[in-house]
Amino acid sequence: MRIDGGLGGGDLSETARVAEELEAVGYDGALTAETSHDPFLPLVAASQHTDRLELGTGIAVAFARNPMTLANIAYDLQLYSRGRFRLGLGSQIKAHIEKRFSMPWSHPAPRMRELILAIRAIWAAWNDGTPLEFRGEFYRHTLMTPFFNPGPNPYGNPTIQLAAVGELMTEVAGEVADGVILHGFTTERYVREVTMPALERGFATSGRARTDFEVCAPLFVVTGTSDEEFDRARTGTKQQIAFYGSTPAYRGVLELHGWGDLQGELNVRSKRGEWTEMGELITDEILETFAVLAAPEDIPAALLARYGDLVDRLSFYAPYRSDPDRWKGVLAGFRG
Repeated sequence: MRIDGGLGGGDLSETARVAEELEAVGYDGALTAETSHDPFLPLVAASQHTDRLELGTGIAVAFARNPMTLANIAYDLQLYSRGRFRLGLGSQIKAHIEKRFSMPWSHPAPRMRELILAIRAIWAAWNDGTPLEFRGEFYRHTLMTPFFNPGPNPYGNPTIQLAAVGELMTEVAGEVADGVILHGFTTERYVREVTMPALERGFATSGRARTDFEVCAPLFVVTGTSDEEFDRARTGTKQQIAFYGSTPAYRGVLELHGWGDLQGELNVRSKRGEWTEMGELITDEILETFAVLAAPEDIPAALLARYGDLVDRLSFYAPYRSDPDRWKGVLAGFRG
């Protein structure tokens, strides 16, 4: 089991220190997220101040960009990090793509499949000299002159990991990506009954095996070393679950457990801006289904009991402040 930590990214002046700290504590990788800051810039600094830490976006919004820009920046980060970069992509949802990024939205799963194949075609042109002749329904790349060709990457291509919740996007991940990033808004039952069968269908389409693929999971963890810390973690996690639960695209996770009607109520409240109050709708049963609640030293056993046979690497989805050094002993617990 490999463990990733969060790199943050809000304060670039702190990126190098945080990356060095994560490497010293014992994390295998460091991830950025595209929330209120760019997900790629911090990785440039992190790549220059670490030696073994794998660096990835978890995630960058794919449809806010195009295959050429993604191919370029992933190529450069693979080079700067000396072969340690993982390109984690996600679709986001229609409202954000159209209203926040002012980009087109249509048929997200087929579009994502084509976007990843286009990136691979661009890399093939650079690394192998293959003529760039990618013609799809959503993307077309047919021009690559020597002036714009960086040539073969000495570290090879970075891996591409795709965030997925629904079955169609999960099938795309199994077919054309190198790994899947599960959403924090998932449960053990959903992974076993929905995610893994969808991945298997994707593997069958591409003729690949599970052994050629990496399943990554950011998992909700509620913990603390005092009652005050634990209560703060519980409240923050309930609010985060409520935030994701308000999204119609994630309703299927709730429906599997018989909580489908909750999604509608959360959505109504989100439109009224009742973000804090929404967390009060998340019962303890719901919390314990989505999250592991445990003292720090008990986290490894609790997470491995749920997901040890399902995932290859995980990260701690903790929407509250935590001390990275606290996790040193926790990380050791995953390694026996």
